[in-house]
This record gives sequence, structure tokens and C-alpha cells, in this order.
Amino acid sequence: MYFDFVGHRKWWYLLSLIILLPGLIALAINRPPLNFGIDFIGGNILEIRFEQPVPVEKLREALGEMDLGHVSIQAAGDQNFLIRTKELDRDKVNQVIGALQRLGQAEAVRVDHVGAVIGYELIVKTVIALAITLAMMILYITIRYAGEYLAGISAIASLLYDVLVVVGFFALFRWEVDSTFLAALLTVVGYAVHDTLIIFGRVKENLHLVKKEGFAEVVNKSINQTLRRSINTVVTVVLVLLSLFFLGGESTRNLVLAMLIGTVFGCYSSIFNASQLWVDLHLLFREQEKEVARPAKAKAR
Repeated sequence: MYFDFVGHRKWWYLLSLIILLPGLIALAINRPPLNFGIDFIGGNILEIRFEQPVPVEKLREALGEMDLGHVSIQAAGDQNFLIRTKELDRDKVNQVIGALQRLGQAEAVRVDHVGAVIGYELIVKTVIALAITLAMMILYITIRYAGEYLAGISAIASLLYDVLVVVGFFALFRWEVDSTFLAALLTVVGYAVHDTLIIFGRVKENLHLVKKEGFAEVVNKSINQTLRRSINTVVTVVLVLLSLFFLGGESTRNLVLAMLIGTVFGCYSSIFNASQLWVDLHLLFREQEKEVARPAKAKAR
């Protein structure tokens, strides 16, 4: 089966925009743009000690009935637990302690207010580090593909699309963003660039093998040749992530959800965005270079 991906690239661009637009609108109109969790805005930390061992699931069930939003529970043995919640007033804290005491004899060892784990300065440094990483990726791809800097620009644009899609989904559905969300974004970037470079590597091979075909035809052939591998890889990863999502528990759900969205759209954008954008940039800039070179050659003659 041979499909003309490149010939329909304008439709892929339109589809990509339709997917991205709702999330961008949500980011623009929501205040705050994302549903930041305890790690970003701070809250309360409670240390609870039970007389008898209590399963973590029982604690989650009891706290889930109190509409506290996302709650982080860290077990310190079978009887001690550290519980992080959003900022609560004194009455709400007493209600939480009372709900936990119904699970067994328990005492609150300490109740403290804590600041944000992830502050503004750390977010800025993360963004700067990501920008430097993307710039280094462009340099690496340019060197690997013999000065083809357009491939690097296409790959980075595709990566930014993947990140914006994940962020947009979390903004649109108001899923909570915590510290694991940043880890998920970085994982998505690593996965997506790897998938893109597989296709670009095949393009490079085919350019040396096929001399008569145009660049767009070579890219389209390369996508078709690597399509089965891309689909098999993403299906395998998605199956694992779905298992973690449904069976891994509440503490890893946001991490897995972000990775699940990013993995699917990382594969999508490698095929339908990065490769197509490389074709358009190549046609735009390389053809202009040829037009500039022709008069120079004519004068030389």
C-alpha cells in the first residue's frame, strides 16, 4: 500500500491546526491558564501516624470524598503518611484529620503550610534549558544531514507542536499540572524527535539512492517505507501506557496521561507535520537558491 502523504500536506496542516486551536484558546481565556497543582502553588502538608497499618488505598478513598482536588500521599512505612493538599483553612484541616481517624486510631504529628516546590525561577530556567536543547538539536540535525538545516527547523517545529498539544489538552480539560508533568513533556520531546529522525534518516538514504526523483517524491517514499515501523512502535508504547493509566494508581495518572497524548501526537506530527514541513521549506528555499545561482552561472559563461 502506497499513500501520497506529501500530496495532501495542506490537509494535514489544516487538521493539525484544528487539533491545536481549542487548546490554545483555552490557554488564552483560562485564568490561570493551567490547573496548577500543589507543586506549583503550595498548600498544606500533614503527617499522620496510625496505631495499626492502613492501606494507602483506604486513605485515598477517604480523602477523595472530601473534594480536596489532587492529593499527594507518601507512605513512610505502614503506619506513617505524609499528605500534601491544596491550601486549607483550619476547619478543613480538622475535617481531614477527623476523616482519617475514622480509618483507625491516628494522630496528626504535624500540620504545616508549605510553599511551592516548583517556583517561577525554576520554570524560567526550565524554559531556557529547553530552548538551548532545541537549538542544539537543530545544530546536530544540520551536521548529521550534511548541512540540511531545514530538516532541523522542521523537526523542532514539530516538537513544539507536540508540546503545545499536550499543554493544550491539559488546559482544555483542566487536568491538574504537577511536577511529573514537566518530566512527561521532556519524555515526549525525546520520543518525538527519535521518531522524526527515523523518517529523516530514510530520506537521507533515499536521496543517495534515487537521483531522478524530486525531493517531495523521495520524502513520500521514505514515509511509506517507515510507516509500519512508526505504527508498530507507537502501538506498543500506547499499550504499556494504557496499562499504567488504568492499573498504575492515582499518583502516576497525570504523568501517564501526558505521555499518552504526547506519544500519539509525536508519531502523528513526525509523519504529517515534520516531513511535510521539510518538503515545503526545501521547495521554498532550495528553489530560491537555484534561481539565484542560474544568473551567476550565465554570467560566468
